[in-house]
Amino acid sequence: MTGDLHCHTTLSDGSLGIEEVIVQAKRMGLDFLAITDHDTLSSSSRAHILGERYGVKVIPAVELSAWDKKRNSKVHILCYAPQKPDRLEGLCLKSCSIRTECAKDMIEKVMERYPIPKDAVKHYTKGSKSIYKQHIMRALVNYGYATELYGYVNDKLFSYPNGECLVQREYPDVNFVLDLIHSSKGVAVLAHPHMFRSTELMKELTEAGKLDGIEAYHYSATPIQQKALKEFAESNDLIVTGGSDFHGLYNSTMTHIGSNFTDEENLDKLFKLIHINSQKANKTAVKQEK
Repeated sequence: MTGDLHCHTTLSDGSLGIEEVIVQAKRMGLDFLAITDHDTLSSSSRAHILGERYGVKVIPAVELSAWDKKRNSKVHILCYAPQKPDRLEGLCLKSCSIRTECAKDMIEKVMERYPIPKDAVKHYTKGSKSIYKQHIMRALVNYGYATELYGYVNDKLFSYPNGECLVQREYPDVNFVLDLIHSSKGVAVLAHPHMFRSTELMKELTEAGKLDGIEAYHYSATPIQQKALKEFAESNDLIVTGGSDFHGLYNSTMTHIGSNFTDEENLDKLFKLIHINSQKANKTAVKQEK
């Protein structure tokens, strides 16, 4: 029993639709799949229906944007199976709004350098809840100002922290995001700690008892780093997850669905915690009815 607990669709910055992603998960022999689009749970209902059709169990999930104020850095939190998803709606809307406003400013900066039509980027954002740098780069490729999504032009315009057109704003504080996840009775997992250099934050959040798991198996971590993350998680009784972080065409490095995955032991731990959260949510609902 295995599951890819991190992948994206056209609802955020992926290039494949929900059905295409689920069908590919079936081809790869996965038993479970979590579609973790950025700051939206919009895939949940349709993904559940399609998962049943193709024989892949889909776990409701979202990758939430947050901010590490101590280090002035972005951080991503994976939330699985929130029993009260409505409590995350405001947070998701706020983060999508922040991302879209940043993208609009970046598009204006890009247009000062490259004479592309104002609506060129929108062509690639159909279905997405936000506008992403990948969508901007795809427009530049289409109009002949770059030959690839990642490379010299992308680095020049959007590399962190000094890209010529890069615009960033703070997302909601990571502690607030984690508290909201637990308020929604969801499972909180720190995504790819090495991608945003979040290992110190990981230790602080673990000491504070705010994490349920750590994504150890991700392409941004070397095998040695993955082993260290796994050992840290296990020593602190946290779930060890893995996922491909699949974006299709928009991946910056080669990765495919199932290239990293979560094993049976840790899936069992995840499902036990989901069950506990479900029971807590039901008890709360019963009390409120009385």
